[in-house]
Amino acid sequence: MRKHGRKPYVFEAKPGFIYFRKGGKYLHRFTAPEGTAEFDRQYWEVMTGKTLEAKRSWGAAIEMLRESDRWAEKSVRYRQDLEPVLIYLTEKIGKYDVAKLRQADIYDAMDRNKHRVRFANYIPVAISMLSKELVRRRWLTDNPAKGIERLTVPKDRRQPHIPWTNAAVEKFRAEAGPLERLIFEIGVGTVQRPSDWLQFTWGDYDGDSLRLRQGKTGKALVLPCTEALKSALHTAKAALPFSPMPHLHIIRKQDGSAMTYRRMAEIMLAERVRLGLEAYDLHAIRYRAVMELTWHGCDDDEIMSYSGHCTKAMVRKYAGEARQIMRALQAREKRQ
Repeated sequence: MRKHGRKPYVFEAKPGFIYFRKGGKYLHRFTAPEGTAEFDRQYWEVMTGKTLEAKRSWGAAIEMLRESDRWAEKSVRYRQDLEPVLIYLTEKIGKYDVAKLRQADIYDAMDRNKHRVRFANYIPVAISMLSKELVRRRWLTDNPAKGIERLTVPKDRRQPHIPWTNAAVEKFRAEAGPLERLIFEIGVGTVQRPSDWLQFTWGDYDGDSLRLRQGKTGKALVLPCTEALKSALHTAKAALPFSPMPHLHIIRKQDGSAMTYRRMAEIMLAERVRLGLEAYDLHAIRYRAVMELTWHGCDDDEIMSYSGHCTKAMVRKYAGEARQIMRALQAREKRQ
């Protein structure tokens, strides 16, 4: 029953069980004691049908992070990876008090996104980055994402990149459209990640080499172009109705604006499907590039000077198959 002095529609069915009851229906059970700020927040929400935004909310924290020097210092690639997660967090918990989040809530969010493991694993990464900023501002006393275990990709969903074969490369070079061929040659010629292909501008090309600061590592590289890449760049430049300005992206949309990664991936997938080469994806182009360097006798250090890999372990992962093929061919010659 309702007691005198209580807020309208607040009823205690039995000791410790307090509800919002209206029109004969129990619409909400309060989880906080009467008289607390949390009780008032829950009451306001059910009474108005709106969510009360806390002053120290995750939405406010996300905006502070975006405006911070620490965010600006992160690489473009890192910010691109985290931005969809920040948008997701804004939608889901943007209005809630930062102090209310628990590790169990983070695990719940990850489980709800386990169909996209990489995204799910970025949730605690983003919350951890936000929490470090909030601890500095005394909004939090600890980091709720600390120690969160990451999800693993199920074995049946792990799809290794299939290296482009000689036949696939020859077919693509012979039959692909001009834009698709340009994208391919930039990928295999520079030995970079697909996200970095989109960074190149005409100002980065001096007629022999391309300059780049890698998005993931921030490493500055000078990349001597292969003859095939120089030919593709010359063809693309000659097709322009004007002399390109230095800031104009080499891979771009028809209106001249920078192309997004998603659009580039769509274009290349459509062309690979048309040519019957859909098994060979964008990331495998870099794999192919490392293999070509290996076939031409480059050691790990020489490959790293091109690819920008930080460890030899990653280079050996890419070059291992190429070296196995080379040794097998040498063994065959000895057998014969």
